[in-house]
Amino acid sequence: MTIDLIAFRRDLHAHPETGLDLPRTADKVAAVLEAANLDVTRGVGGHGVVATLPRGSDNDAIGFRADMDALPIEEANGFGHRSTVAGKFHGCGHDGHTAMLLGAALDLAQDETLDRTIHFIFQPDEENGTGAQAMIDDGLFDRFPMRAVYGLHNWPGTALGAFLTGPGPFFAFEDNFEIRITGRGGHASMPEIGVDPLVTGAATVMELQTIVSRAIAGGDHAVVSVTEFLTDGARNILPTHVTLRGDCRGYTPAVSQRIQTRMRDICTGVAAAHGATAELSYSTSFQPLFNDPAHTNRIAKAAAETGTVDTTCGRYGTSEDFAAFLQHRPGAFVLMGNGTNGPHAMPLHNAGYDFNDDAIPHGIAFWKALSRLG
Repeated sequence: MTIDLIAFRRDLHAHPETGLDLPRTADKVAAVLEAANLDVTRGVGGHGVVATLPRGSDNDAIGFRADMDALPIEEANGFGHRSTVAGKFHGCGHDGHTAMLLGAALDLAQDETLDRTIHFIFQPDEENGTGAQAMIDDGLFDRFPMRAVYGLHNWPGTALGAFLTGPGPFFAFEDNFEIRITGRGGHASMPEIGVDPLVTGAATVMELQTIVSRAIAGGDHAVVSVTEFLTDGARNILPTHVTLRGDCRGYTPAVSQRIQTRMRDICTGVAAAHGATAELSYSTSFQPLFNDPAHTNRIAKAAAETGTVDTTCGRYGTSEDFAAFLQHRPGAFVLMGNGTNGPHAMPLHNAGYDFNDDAIPHGIAFWKALSRLG
């Protein structure tokens, strides 16, 4: 069975769905796979789809994953396949990831020489970091036994046919925090009879900058960013409440724990010094992504068969929900060039970005090569 993958990709782009709620996207993917006589299971972890090509023993089975969800962004492009849904847009290329894995599944289904069972995993809600766990909680690895799992993401600004990967820590964890500071508001002309949580908040922001410089070892990478500073004050009113929110990155659970411990100490201590109180909520949205060295080597071999590969590109500060799969099975993740011009070189999550249709054959060739190596 063959389909026009460019038309399929552009249709997904024009009809984006976000989060875990992807009924149209999942139905279109499943329908194509069912028509090709793959063993398709719908509704895994919500709207996740798993298509199995049973060509070998479960002991040798592997998984290939593509994400399907879009972003809650208004698209700025004006081409014919631009988003038709207000406030939703495939600004990360998951439409292309889906099309490439779908194309690989269709090609491999017609390859009678393949002697390996492959599970093609189409995941919802990568962007919020809940889709992988939803599929895992729904028995992904019990219902579809696999010894390894692999993922791919397009990378704008990198040439078509070029792949980037590396062993060990590859993508960062993402932790989120909210600090709620309570003081005693009042008239702006009489700060001496109140407790100004805005000043406490400002001091807290400055002290948080010492976490990376003074609490994290020089050989470890970490980022602590305060991204929101909210108060209930006004022009002549000292606030009673201040809320700080932000984002932390790093590559190991130990660094995550160190950031949280130090942040809690800072919040409590700074608030006490100013006569205020503070509460910290701290959570992890994305686990660090760790590429198993042996499986990274297999990915590199597959990439070298289809293009060029750089295994010394280093680590990336972005986060990826695929990391949750790697908490349960070994595997590896790879980046693939999306082109160096126009919307294909725009940063991911930029309103002017678009997946490069010319990248589709490169992705399909990569998956097919890996099917014989993984």
